[in-house]
Amino acid sequence: MIKSQELPKAYDPQKVEPRWAEEWARNPLKPELNAGKGKGPFTIVIPPPNVTGSLHLGHALENTIIDIIVRFKRMQGYEALYLPGTDHAGITTQVLVERELAQEGLSRHDLGREKFLERVWAFKEKNGGTILHQLRRIGASCDWSRERFTLDEGLSRAVRRSFVLYYHQGLAYRGQRIVNWDPVAKTVLSDLEVNVEPTPGKLYTLAYPLEEGGEIQIATVRPETIFADVAIAVNPADERYRHLVGRRARIPLTERYIPIIADEAVLMDFGTGALKITPAHDPTDFEIGQRHGLEMPSVIDLDGRLTGERVPEAFRGLERFEARKQVVAALEAAGHVRRVEDYTIALGYSDRTKAPVEPLLMEQWFVRMKPVAEKVLQGLERGEMRFVPERWEKVNRDWLENIKDWAIARQLWWGHQIPAWYDEAGNIYVPDPDNPDLDCDKDPRYAHLNLRRDPDVFDTWFSSALWPFSTLGWPEETEDYRKFYPTDVLVTGYDIIFFWVARMQMAGYQFTGRAPFHTIVLHGLYLDARGQKMSKSKDNGIDPLELVDRYGADACRFAWAYLATGGQDIRHDERRYEQGRNFANKLYNAARFVLMNREAATGSDAPTLADRWMASRLSRGVAEITEAYEAYDLGRAARLVYELVWSEFCDWYLEAAKPALRAGNRATQRSLESTLATLLKLLHPIMPFITSELYEALTGDAKQLALQDWPAPGERDVEAERAFETLQQVIAATRSLRAELGLAPQQEIAVQLEGEGAGLVMENLSLFRFLARAEARVGRPAKALAQVTPSVTVYLEPQGDLQAFLERQKKRLAELEKLVAASERKLANPGFVERADPAVVEAERERLRENQAQLERIRENLARLG
Repeated sequence: MIKSQELPKAYDPQKVEPRWAEEWARNPLKPELNAGKGKGPFTIVIPPPNVTGSLHLGHALENTIIDIIVRFKRMQGYEALYLPGTDHAGITTQVLVERELAQEGLSRHDLGREKFLERVWAFKEKNGGTILHQLRRIGASCDWSRERFTLDEGLSRAVRRSFVLYYHQGLAYRGQRIVNWDPVAKTVLSDLEVNVEPTPGKLYTLAYPLEEGGEIQIATVRPETIFADVAIAVNPADERYRHLVGRRARIPLTERYIPIIADEAVLMDFGTGALKITPAHDPTDFEIGQRHGLEMPSVIDLDGRLTGERVPEAFRGLERFEARKQVVAALEAAGHVRRVEDYTIALGYSDRTKAPVEPLLMEQWFVRMKPVAEKVLQGLERGEMRFVPERWEKVNRDWLENIKDWAIARQLWWGHQIPAWYDEAGNIYVPDPDNPDLDCDKDPRYAHLNLRRDPDVFDTWFSSALWPFSTLGWPEETEDYRKFYPTDVLVTGYDIIFFWVARMQMAGYQFTGRAPFHTIVLHGLYLDARGQKMSKSKDNGIDPLELVDRYGADACRFAWAYLATGGQDIRHDERRYEQGRNFANKLYNAARFVLMNREAATGSDAPTLADRWMASRLSRGVAEITEAYEAYDLGRAARLVYELVWSEFCDWYLEAAKPALRAGNRATQRSLESTLATLLKLLHPIMPFITSELYEALTGDAKQLALQDWPAPGERDVEAERAFETLQQVIAATRSLRAELGLAPQQEIAVQLEGEGAGLVMENLSLFRFLARAEARVGRPAKALAQVTPSVTVYLEPQGDLQAFLERQKKRLAELEKLVAASERKLANPGFVERADPAVVEAERERLRENQAQLERIRENLARLG
C-alpha cells in the first residue's frame, strides 16, 4: 500500500498502471466478490475478438465502454460478470496459416486434414491471446478465470447441439442455391460477409444472331459467362420483343441455340431490355431458371477460372478477369459487339480476403431463418429488448422481416466440422437430438453403411451466435447458466447488427426461449481525423497501445468515453487524449494537496460556505453522473465528472479551502478528504488506474476502490449553492476586469459593488479577497469599467493615464471590427460553408462569436469612460 507522504511529485502512468493491470489479471474481479449484497447478477459477454488478432481502436473503444458499465454495476453491488474470450475466426486464421505453408511450398492438402489442424492449433497457441493481454493493459476488469474460446470442448458441444436441433426441427437443410464463393479463401460466404462496392467497369452490348435471321441485342457486364447462357429473357409487357418470344438465338462464339422466354423479373429499362440467363452464375438468373425449368450449367470453377466442355478450348483455364478481356476481343473480332460503355458495377468483395466474390451454384447447408426471426420480432414487440440509441431497433426489425436463408457451411478445415454423414446414395444422417454427440459412423444402427462425414465446417458466426449462453455452459444446466443467463447488456458496433446481434437474438429465442440480453448498446465506428474508416490499405490506422504508451491508459479511456456519444461515428481527435492526460495530472496534484494537508487541525469544526457549497454540488453531481451511467450515456458521464472534478473541486473548492485550512478548520479538512474519496468513486469506471492508486493512498483501505460501494446523493443545500454562485460570479467578473485592463493576476486591486448580492460578498469578504486578489466596498464610481452579474455589478476604475487606455481600446476596437467583417464574409460564402471541413466551419463561427462579444464589451466600456 502506498502511504500519502510517499506519492511522487509527478504522476507517471507507466509506473502505476501496469501494477494495477497485473493485480486485476492475477486476482480477477469475479462476480462472487459481491455475493451476499442482494443486488443479483449483472452480465456482459465480450464481443469475442479474433484469436490471432491484435487490439485496434474499435476494440479499445468497445471494451472501454463495456468495462465502464461493468465497473459501475460492480460498485453498485451487483455480482458483475465481464466474461472474456476469443473467436477461432475460421477464414482469417486458416488463410494466415495457408500463407505460411505457401512460403514453404506446401498446401493444406499436402499435409492432410489432421496434420493441417495440428499446424493451426500451434499457430493459435503462438499468436492467440495477444489481444486479451492488450485488453488487460487498458484495464478491462474481466473475470479471466472464465475465459472461453469458440473451439473449447463445451462450446463445440453447444454448436453441435444447435445444428442437430435445427435439422430435426426442419430448419437446417441441404440444397442447391447460388452462393458467394471466395476464390482466394476457397469457401462460401454469407451475404453479410460480402461488401458490395461501386467499381468502375464496362457494359457490353452484344448481338445474338436469331435462328431465322436478324439479331437480338443484350447488355451484360460479364461477357465471359456467355458460355453458361441457357436462355434470353424479356419482359412479357415489352412490345419490342413480344414477337420474338418462343424463337431461338445463337450464343456468340458457339453453335448453341437458346430459347427466348418471357419473365416479369426482367427490367425493361436496363440495357437493351433483353437479359441473358446464366442460372449458375447469378441469383436473379437462378430464380428465372427455376421458374422455367432451365438447365443450370457452370463454366467457372472454384479457382475462378473458365472450365467445362461448353467453354471453347481457347478460353479454358483462363482466370475470369483475363478471360473477360480475351472473350471481348474474340467477340469484337467476330462482329458481335455493338456498344461498349463505361459502367459502375456493384461488385461484391470478400470481407476477409478482399477478393471479388464469384456467384456460383453449389449444394450447401442452409438454415431457414424466417421462423426463427419471427420469434425475435415478437420479443421486440413485447419490449423484451431495447436499443441504445433507440433508432437502431427499426434497422434490426427491417432486416429480420426481410431475412433470407443462411448459408452455414464453409469449405474450411479450421472450425466446427458439420455433424452430418452421407451414404453412397447421398442420403443424409444427423445424430438424434437426445444423443447429439454421437458420430453417426459409430452409431450401431448404421454399422452396415459406409458413411462419409461432411468435410465442411460451420460459418464462424454460427458458433458466435451462441456466445451469450454457450459460454455459460449451455446446453448443460450449469450453475453459471442458471445464474448469469440471460445476460444484461450487449455492447458492440452498429456495423455488426446483422452479423452478430441479430443472430444472437435468433439463437437465444430458438434454443433458450429467452432474449439473450435486454439492452443493446451500439457505438459508432472509430474513424481517422478526416472521417475515413481506418484500414491497412489506407495506412491511416492508429495502434491504441501507442496512444496508451504516450498518454497513459486512463487518459485514453477518458478520450474514448468522452467521444462515445449517441452511437455516432467517432473522429480521432488527439486533443481528447491530451485532455485526458491533463485531467489525470490535475486530479493527481489535487489529491497530493489534500494528502499534504492532513495534519491534525485544531481550529473550528463549523463548515464554511465553501464546504457547504461543495457538499451540495457533490450531491447533485452524484445524482447526475449516476443517471448518465444508468442510461449508458457515457459521453455525458465523462463530461459531468470532468466538470465536477476539474472546475468545481480543483479550480474553486481547493482554492476556497486554503484560508480555512490555514486557520486549522477541521470541517474543511474532513470535507476535502470525503469529497475526494467520492470523486474517485465517480471517476473510477472511466479512469480505474489513477483512481485506485489515489484511493489506496487516501483511505488506507485494504479493499480496493473497484469493490467499494457506489456513492448515494445526499441532501442539497440550495442556499449555500446560490450564495457561493454569487461569489463565483463576482470573482469571475473581477478577474475579467483585471484582464481587460491588462493587470497582473497577483496585483492587488479595489472594486466597488452595486446590487442586491453586494451584501453577501461583503459578508464573505475574506474569501473574496483571497480568491479575487481584490479589496471590495459597496458603491458606484463616476467613471469605471463594469461587469454585470445577475445580482451584482462590479466596477473597476482605471488607474494611471486614462487617455492612453482609451486609445488602446479604440485601436483594439478597429482590429476586432476588421476580424468580424472578415469572418462574416467567409461564412456568407456558400463555397466555404459547404466544402470546408465542418470542424473548420464551426471554428470560424466560434471565432466570430468571441470577437463580437469582445467588440460589444469594448463599446460599452468606451461609452462608460467617454
